[in-house]
Amino acid sequence: MKSKTLQKDKVNIITLGCSKNLVDSEVLSGQLAANEIDVVHENKKLDHNIVVVNTCGFIDKAKEESINTILDQLELKRRGKLDKVYVTGCLSERYRNDLELEMPDVDAWFGTLELPLMLKQFDADYKSELLGERLLSTPKHYAYLKISEGCNRTCSFCAIPLMRGKHISKTIEELVKEAESLVQKGVKEIMLIAQELTYYGLDIYKKRSLPDLLNALADVKGIEWIRLHYAYPSKFPLEILDVMRERDNICKYLDMPLQHASNNMLAAMKRNITREEMNLLIKQIREKVPGICLRTTLIAGFPGETEADVEELKQFLQEHRFDRVGIFQYSHEENTSAHELEDNISAEEKEWRAQEIMEVQQEISLEKNQEKVGQILKVIIDKKEAGRYLGRTEFDSVEVDNEVVIHSKKKLTIGDFVNVKITKAYDYDIEGEVVEC
Repeated sequence: MKSKTLQKDKVNIITLGCSKNLVDSEVLSGQLAANEIDVVHENKKLDHNIVVVNTCGFIDKAKEESINTILDQLELKRRGKLDKVYVTGCLSERYRNDLELEMPDVDAWFGTLELPLMLKQFDADYKSELLGERLLSTPKHYAYLKISEGCNRTCSFCAIPLMRGKHISKTIEELVKEAESLVQKGVKEIMLIAQELTYYGLDIYKKRSLPDLLNALADVKGIEWIRLHYAYPSKFPLEILDVMRERDNICKYLDMPLQHASNNMLAAMKRNITREEMNLLIKQIREKVPGICLRTTLIAGFPGETEADVEELKQFLQEHRFDRVGIFQYSHEENTSAHELEDNISAEEKEWRAQEIMEVQQEISLEKNQEKVGQILKVIIDKKEAGRYLGRTEFDSVEVDNEVVIHSKKKLTIGDFVNVKITKAYDYDIEGEVVEC
């Protein structure tokens, strides 16, 4: 075991799960660094002696990954490679009492809102003046901006309110200040995230204030792209679309998880919307913002889902031709209202249904990509890999969407924007050459 008298502590943060967790890890990093504690994220050098595992508790696979990661770190501790293992995040928030009994070698467990308490383990003070300050773990040209915490929705399948609590919005002033700080770090693209974007402001401004926030952020000099993730479809504030259409630096991109298209399933999931209402909303969105990229997320294998429901969902995809689709297999979560239902669809059948649905989307995605061949698109360069550059258009978010394979005779700079003429199309990616415009 390392002696603290011989070597200064170095903390490695391992982040599992969603981008909201990533932001929490970045905030923790910023607080530790401000307290003059050496901190890294996903350290490859393995020269640290303390680990913080920021866990995910969203679905079964995520929980399994979190538990396995903790066990891996405890094994390193047992072998004398680590001094301390701390655990935080959603899994810790939800199952702390059980996990403490099963893994007594973990030095301390923390919930999702216990950052000041965690800092005390390091003899560090929570510095409120650092509000919004973070050590970015993303490439410096893009960052996530979490505009609120928690969720007031009661979707029957979702355990997030159990782990993240009720919806709490940050003020517009706080978020503008944070965005300005990100720009100073070199950020050009910010991705707005929350459990539910469209609820923003109801708690502090007594109205849906996302349009006001978007206008304020669009005024921040240096931000070239603003991207919207996780909008709830029920009572969707259409004013968002007016701002998106009018402001050049707001991407024509909307991530709006719909979860299903069958009215039976939507009612069982407690989504507060019908297929007919979703049809109208999608029509209004596309009318207000021509050329918008719509991304959605779906669930396969919810209790009681029939083959007819699956067929209806496939027809819905063919009718609306979403640009991007992600799919989860239903996970039976304790203390959710859906847990009272019989989880009557086998894991194999859930996987089969998910594949069936994605095969429909795969064809749509290829056709939509083929329509881009010959077009010249603005692309941000994310990285260089295997001798080629990879980037994204305004219609693509990080990790979850398409990439653009870029060919250039000249050296390109990561984080720069270039114009790319699309020459080839694949199921989920496109390829092109840099051109001067």
